[in-house]
Amino acid sequence: MITIGQVGLGHWGPNLLRNFVALPDSRVRLCCDIDEAVRAKMADAYPGVETTADYGQVLEDREIEAVVVSSPASLHSQHTRLALEHGKHVFVEKPIALDITQAVELVRLAEARRRVLMVGHLLLYHPAVQQLKGYVDAGTLGRIHYIYSHRLNLGQVRRDENAMWSLAPHDISVALYLLNQTPEAVSAQGRAFLRADVHDLVFLTMYFADGSLAHCHVSWLDPHKVRRFIVVGSKKMAVFDDMEPREKIRLYDAGVDFPDVGYGDLLTLRFGDVHIPRVDMKEPLRLECQHFLDCVQQGARPVSDGRNGVDVLRVLDAAQQSLELDGQPVALTEVTI
Repeated sequence: MITIGQVGLGHWGPNLLRNFVALPDSRVRLCCDIDEAVRAKMADAYPGVETTADYGQVLEDREIEAVVVSSPASLHSQHTRLALEHGKHVFVEKPIALDITQAVELVRLAEARRRVLMVGHLLLYHPAVQQLKGYVDAGTLGRIHYIYSHRLNLGQVRRDENAMWSLAPHDISVALYLLNQTPEAVSAQGRAFLRADVHDLVFLTMYFADGSLAHCHVSWLDPHKVRRFIVVGSKKMAVFDDMEPREKIRLYDAGVDFPDVGYGDLLTLRFGDVHIPRVDMKEPLRLECQHFLDCVQQGARPVSDGRNGVDVLRVLDAAQQSLELDGQPVALTEVTI
């Protein structure tokens, strides 16, 4: 059993706390938040978990083996570094940091201390995404031409980050996971309608070395709640719709074929069957938390490890630069770990 400490009980923190309390392989000993009202609420909900306003108390507690960092994004790097320096394994919510240099230093520190560093890229643990990854790796879809996604809703409007930083990490992480590569360059365009300099709408495109593309459309100013991911391959096409209660994935046997005989410019459109595979659904967050515990217990490398977190951050950083240049493509920052 892994003894857990947690810092940050705001927006997403209670969801992580709920799961780590429920899992049989973990025991949450101490939670930290500066808001007294939040601490009181968590103490009422989980009477067996102590609370504190002092993060140092979490760090100095020798019984605590791992720290869950779910504080504001601006504090992720600081809280993660302190935990690693105190010999703790760390689960940090996305993004790993807001600065690439700081993120790289965290990965180096974790590897030097031989500690697990896992970033909360939740969708990588979604059963439908894992099933989609299986289709891609098995060649079921053929060569991947392009990917596009929509992550839209009316709200939650934030002050501390734009819609891209809030929403796009999910789709970026899935695109990198499915394609098993990092883009060479990124372009992004958007608009700030509600507050100056805080983009409510962003269109982001990633350009990969093999010629494939991945495009993300994110907004918190939209009449529909959409969570959709489309993968177009040379053999088949797949749609992952997370708003569908049962039919999460649809496989389309559709595409364009080149006949063996005939005129060179003759193409044949193929409209085949639509297959709806069964997806064994479990709560992605529960699976993500369990994966962290498994990695700590087994000394294994997480799917969304620190290096993965750095790659997602590199995309976000280049996209932010492009956003400020009104869509001019920006190459990703080269890093050495």
